[in-house]
Amino acid sequence: MKGTSPFRLSFAVCLMIATTAAAMAGVRNGSGEEILLQGFHWNSSRNQTPWYSVLAQQATTIGKDGFTLVWFPPPWMDKSSWSNSQAQTSGGGEGYFWSNFDKNSEYGSDQQLKAAASALKNAGVKVVYDVVPNHMSDQAAYSMFPRGSNEWRHDCAQCDEGDAFMDGAADLNTAHPTVFDAFKKEFSNLRDNYGAEGLRFDFVRGYAPETVDRWMNAFGNQQFCVGENWKGPDEYLQGDWRRSASWQDVLKDWSDRSHCTVFDFALKERMQNGSLADWRHGLNGNPDPAWRAIAVTFVDNHDTGYSPGAYGGQHHWALPDPQVNLAYAYILSSPGTPTVYWPHMYDWQRDQLIRELIKLRKAAGVRADSPVRFNTAYKGLVATTQGVRGTLVIALKSDLQQLPQGLGTPTLSWDNGDIRIWTGPVEPATVAVNVHCDNANPQPGESVYAAGSSLEFGAWDPQHALALTLANNRWSARVEVPGQQKLEWKCIVRGQTQAAVYWQAGANNAFTSGAVNDTVGRF
Repeated sequence: MKGTSPFRLSFAVCLMIATTAAAMAGVRNGSGEEILLQGFHWNSSRNQTPWYSVLAQQATTIGKDGFTLVWFPPPWMDKSSWSNSQAQTSGGGEGYFWSNFDKNSEYGSDQQLKAAASALKNAGVKVVYDVVPNHMSDQAAYSMFPRGSNEWRHDCAQCDEGDAFMDGAADLNTAHPTVFDAFKKEFSNLRDNYGAEGLRFDFVRGYAPETVDRWMNAFGNQQFCVGENWKGPDEYLQGDWRRSASWQDVLKDWSDRSHCTVFDFALKERMQNGSLADWRHGLNGNPDPAWRAIAVTFVDNHDTGYSPGAYGGQHHWALPDPQVNLAYAYILSSPGTPTVYWPHMYDWQRDQLIRELIKLRKAAGVRADSPVRFNTAYKGLVATTQGVRGTLVIALKSDLQQLPQGLGTPTLSWDNGDIRIWTGPVEPATVAVNVHCDNANPQPGESVYAAGSSLEFGAWDPQHALALTLANNRWSARVEVPGQQKLEWKCIVRGQTQAAVYWQAGANNAFTSGAVNDTVGRF
């Protein structure tokens, strides 16, 4: 290697080793069956009882409720305080304008923090710390990172790895060796002395995902990590490929480069702006299991949702209350790593539903990357999630009435039947089959469908039968069904809103999924 200095060679080798290790680790999503509790809200730092004591007192309950991870608030000292009565907002002390790594924070003392982390570990729950590397207080900050040496964005804006936080006055250049190493050392300190088994990275739009990956290489490649990448595609500059991409694409790109999970803002955006049927377009509903594996799903958090206390917290993007139970039913019975917001669980009496949902999820062995399929022939949302120990069929505000054999009564029915979940045994992997109807003669306004014994065929309900498409004088569709199943069906002709006007005569068409690629019915 002529012309290569020993330093450059060593750096290149180290970088290659680190990159290889990260690639082998894949996405850092823990066991793949994690359930995360956000263990605070916007006003927790102002709670009458120190919040760390609340967490310690609640630790046994948290473990029994089925949570495997608890997301702690930022653990560093934050003496900021602000209030705007006209805008009905207030804050300070939450840890997002921290001044140093002192653990005596507004949430409690250093010892109370250690006691809370220890109590949760004893309850079988791992602690995930919220960490804020992008910015800090712009008041007493400069004793930690002096000005004038490019450690701050205002000293060297071109050195910064991402977006400025607010006006950038307290924005750190995380790539600077001094800044990077300070956080690297502190993350190890949280691991070694404060029970950290995972990190939640705040405002990751402000620094490079590769920097997160480097921190995690030091913190622990097998530990859990998740990034808050709250930035819609239209916020990227003209010429950036992400501006014309989907929310899913942007999130997957960040995860691929950091090897961490990411909050599923693609699902959150659909929950806020779409119909129930649109919820399938979150990261956690992606057809590719690698995309589902990175999704950390949530309903609301300390930024987006309401909080107990002054002004109801921040509530920047709160889900309307009638949707909240539906949203928990969905995220807790579908792929991804679901997150439960503390007030929903322990303040606002949704705990009974959430506990039941967690029990169903765990019994079925639903994983972050579990297969899921959606049936869009029904109103609302109908989905089947295949866990490693069982199957969940979920219907939200759906007109699903006629059920395939074996489903029977819902295991869970809530909110007057708006939420219904059935449980079943493990299904074989799905297989594709081509369904054909020949000799059909629909009249204007009519079309051809396949009605049959499985949910994919509408469970013999003509109104929800499988829609076929005309091509080359043949009505056909390709459908995914569970393997090794004996299925029966018939061709029907009906109008858009009418019941069947004409059924195929004679015996049912029958096939065993996986044994054939095509099944044909004839009028």
